[in-house]
Amino acid sequence: MKKFVKFLPIAVLFAIFIAACGAKAASDKTYSETETLAAFEKGACGSCHAIPGVPNAAGVIAPSLADVSMMAKDHFNSGSYSGKAATSEDYIRESILDPNLFVAPECPTGACAPNVMPAALKDTLTTDEVNAMVNYLNGLPAGAYGESSAAVVPQEPTTGVDVVRDPTDLPAPLAVREPTTVVVNLEAIEVEGQLADGTTFTYWTFNGAVPGPFVRVRIGDTIEVHMKNSTSSAMNHSVDFHAVTGPGGGAAMTQTEPGQETMFTAKAINVGLFVYHCATPMVANHISNGMYGLILVEPEGGLPPVDREFYVMQGDIYTTGAFGDKGKQTTDVTKLLNEDPEYIVFNGAVGALTDQKPLKANVGETVRIFFGVGGPNLTSSFHVIGEIFDRVYDQASLTAPPLTDVQTTLVPPGGATVVEFHLEVPGRYILVDHALSRLQRGLAGFMLVEGAENLEIFSGTPGPGSGH
Repeated sequence: MKKFVKFLPIAVLFAIFIAACGAKAASDKTYSETETLAAFEKGACGSCHAIPGVPNAAGVIAPSLADVSMMAKDHFNSGSYSGKAATSEDYIRESILDPNLFVAPECPTGACAPNVMPAALKDTLTTDEVNAMVNYLNGLPAGAYGESSAAVVPQEPTTGVDVVRDPTDLPAPLAVREPTTVVVNLEAIEVEGQLADGTTFTYWTFNGAVPGPFVRVRIGDTIEVHMKNSTSSAMNHSVDFHAVTGPGGGAAMTQTEPGQETMFTAKAINVGLFVYHCATPMVANHISNGMYGLILVEPEGGLPPVDREFYVMQGDIYTTGAFGDKGKQTTDVTKLLNEDPEYIVFNGAVGALTDQKPLKANVGETVRIFFGVGGPNLTSSFHVIGEIFDRVYDQASLTAPPLTDVQTTLVPPGGATVVEFHLEVPGRYILVDHALSRLQRGLAGFMLVEGAENLEIFSGTPGPGSGH
């Protein structure tokens, strides 16, 4: 018992999450396994916690909830408890009313800030959903259903909102000017988006699309970042700019609760193309759900002019269902931790840059692709089938001489590159990760090039079945 009490402040973190998942004490009503598991899924409890008997509840950044009622009793007896609860149910109720009473001095990932866990689920979950979870947690370690798990029932096809960022949705090159302050407005928006045909996914986004908005500044500029979190969000969110020099790249200043706004300023002192992403624990979960984007810091004279610029990012998605399963999908934390994605996509969804919003250009033009990998786990071997990159700004370094005549370029998670090439021949060019098995996980994009044939460079009769 002494050993347990020594580490009790960490264990008591469970109450913070329960605070986010409830509105009042449990009733005497009984709830079915289906109702209870659906409530835990909606609350996303398994993203942070391990919960016996709840499928995919294998989080590791917060304490296991395998014995929460005993945790409550030990906290009562530890001498450190200052609340008014006398029972575990009252304890849960109190943690809902004032969750910051239960924040431990140290989290498994470092010092715990107030409101580190989501604080709005008490507003998004129904009373019955709350009570179902409270009843179940209060019954652990056996729980209401022990070690059982619900059978997987095939779902009907579902339809969600379009979350795909158009690859042409980026600011034009900046005019010659003196350094200035650039305001960047970001809003965390959680939406049920269309992942594939008949399949939706609970995306967490910046400004409602994946990737987030393309930010363009000039060396010496000051960026003033306003980070909002939608009132409809269930989770806290933040932003870490890899282009920022300062604690957490801004994440230390922007841990933002639902309905709130935070702000910080930073000077752009390094030229390059940089990733930004949410940095609220579990960080990999927030990134895999779609919270990433790119910021370009141009050199003083800007970049060499091209005819067209495009914005493309790659990400891996970890769903409860297998690839191709219909219906509403949520994050499978076990797959995430095992780095075993069901979907790998460009710009947020299967078909994003093929059926929906392909890149378009003309023969004779020079194009530039700003390419980044949100990840959170997989490295990309970026390649355009049928083209050679005339210039590659390796690792997105814009101050070093570019590589020339490159077939495939390696981009790690949290990294980026800039590629440029001239278009000589019309046709359909396929953007891929040359780990080509990933094509079968949804990872492909099209560049559709129109114009006159150039028989001096390429000629022949296309055959069937090539896929090009």
